[in-house]
Amino acid sequence: MPVTGDVKAVDASQPGDSQVQVYAVAPRDGATPNEVVDGFLESMTSDDSDFRTTREYLTKEASRNWKPGALTTVLAKAPNRSDRPVHESDRSTNEVSFTLTGEKVATVDDQNAYQPLAPADYSRTLHLVRQNGPDGKQWRIDLVPDGLVLGQSDFKRLYRSVNKFYFATGRTEAQSTLVADPVYIRNRTDPATGMDTVTQAVRSLLRGPTDWLRPVVASRFPPGTGLRKGVTSLTPDDRNVLKVPLNKKADGAGQRVCRMMASQVLFTLRDLTSARVEQVELQRSDASALCVLGADQAEEYAPDGSSGGPDSQYFVDAKGHVERIPGSTRGSGEPAPVAGPFGSGPLRVSAVGVARDEQSAAALSQRRDALYVASIATAGELPPPAVTSKAPKAGDRLTAPSWDSRGDLWVADRDPDHSRLLRLAAGTGEPQEVGVPLVDGSRITALRLSSDGVRIALLLTRDGRTTLKIGRIERQGPQGEEQVSVVDLRQAAPQLADVTAMSWSGGSRLVVVGKEEGGVQQVRYVQADGSTPSSGVLPGVNQVRAIAAADDEHLPLMADTVGDGIVKLLPGDNWQTVLKEGSALVYPG
Repeated sequence: MPVTGDVKAVDASQPGDSQVQVYAVAPRDGATPNEVVDGFLESMTSDDSDFRTTREYLTKEASRNWKPGALTTVLAKAPNRSDRPVHESDRSTNEVSFTLTGEKVATVDDQNAYQPLAPADYSRTLHLVRQNGPDGKQWRIDLVPDGLVLGQSDFKRLYRSVNKFYFATGRTEAQSTLVADPVYIRNRTDPATGMDTVTQAVRSLLRGPTDWLRPVVASRFPPGTGLRKGVTSLTPDDRNVLKVPLNKKADGAGQRVCRMMASQVLFTLRDLTSARVEQVELQRSDASALCVLGADQAEEYAPDGSSGGPDSQYFVDAKGHVERIPGSTRGSGEPAPVAGPFGSGPLRVSAVGVARDEQSAAALSQRRDALYVASIATAGELPPPAVTSKAPKAGDRLTAPSWDSRGDLWVADRDPDHSRLLRLAAGTGEPQEVGVPLVDGSRITALRLSSDGVRIALLLTRDGRTTLKIGRIERQGPQGEEQVSVVDLRQAAPQLADVTAMSWSGGSRLVVVGKEEGGVQQVRYVQADGSTPSSGVLPGVNQVRAIAAADDEHLPLMADTVGDGIVKLLPGDNWQTVLKEGSALVYPG
């Protein structure tokens, strides 16, 4: 027994063992309708190849027509069946129906895209017939909905989230950067295709981006590119080199394009294999090498912030000036005022947003009615405000600003009489109003731009409640003169009834502070697609006002709290106080 050292909180509820396999059991002779339905539902949670055993619960025609890969419906708990079957008529005992019910919380479509849903009633009917079999009469299901129906616990055991990567559109070749597109694939072998996890991920990558992200990204793989016929397993060799055999559609790809294709594969597999894939060799249809790319060479196309991005932190001190905590993986450097008018001078600021190149920043006045943009690398005078708000209350004025990877500055005016989302191209010039599809009565109360510049996280307040939504940023027209709009808002944390703070934490993940219905404040991770990772809940911390995370997921999480000041959280540790005095801490962006 250890008798010294710190006391640390331990999560008593460990996630299920992902290596546990469930084997389907065929229906027994003379099985009752209840047993057939229960066995069918149970076998859907198995790793049964091509669902062969699962199909034994169906009639031959139903088995031929059933498409288990069409849609996966996720329920809060495993589906319930009605206690008693419903007979089709009083005189017939050869046909019965059962009703399946539950609370639907999400779906995964045939593109492997996860879609969270507001909890809603789920109800489907299974129809059974009594037919002749080799051993006499037997009950089988003859009408069944396509797809799988799983409870959340089975879904988390059977599926895992994977980021596949595509290139952001509307950029020059020199600015090419990868964007994460999260999908869910089967752990181990997919029963429908027989493919292992790596092959599933590559196949999903080759099939192209999900519908939601497709308008703003593109794949460098030629249209129609797929794996060579019959490929179901891709395994790195003893030198961690992965060979990917492609079909004829990719045979004519040039070296530059091929290297970009290989970088998409490398980043997609980065967190998927136990040993890091060090090199990818793409092969033509005749098995000759199309190109070879090493992991270090792929860094040229790295998603913004994933490789050595800025790790300094900035905050507003007790005097209303901006200070910088120098780059440190532990977030414990000695703070110092920034250069320029925000680090000294008459202006007292309430919030700050720092450009990703750390050369300039945008800061809000104490009254939050004016936004200023100035250098934090060189001395200079305070310029005139770039944006102003005329709202009578400070809480209805400007939000904290955020910068995207293109160098554009974003801010929202919360004025109830003139609510608007604004963008300053390159952080200068006239603010341009950006269209955003808000529900009547909703107002933007906070915003954060993703590192890739194609997504925006918005806190929207309506009727006293605040929810988190992710919007896609679309640009029309030549660079520098484009018309920008935010479209297709989707729920990112439907399980939280009220969200108070959020920040991006990597390419497709956010950290949020909020409450479930009737619950207490908690800090947790959510995926950009609205799903919650198994290890999503973080250690508790009191009265969080703001949260800050870096694009590099290895850097500490920072929070601005009431009473404890600015605190940090390192992986595997507890929250620790960094600064007793100070507020509005942010990472660049």
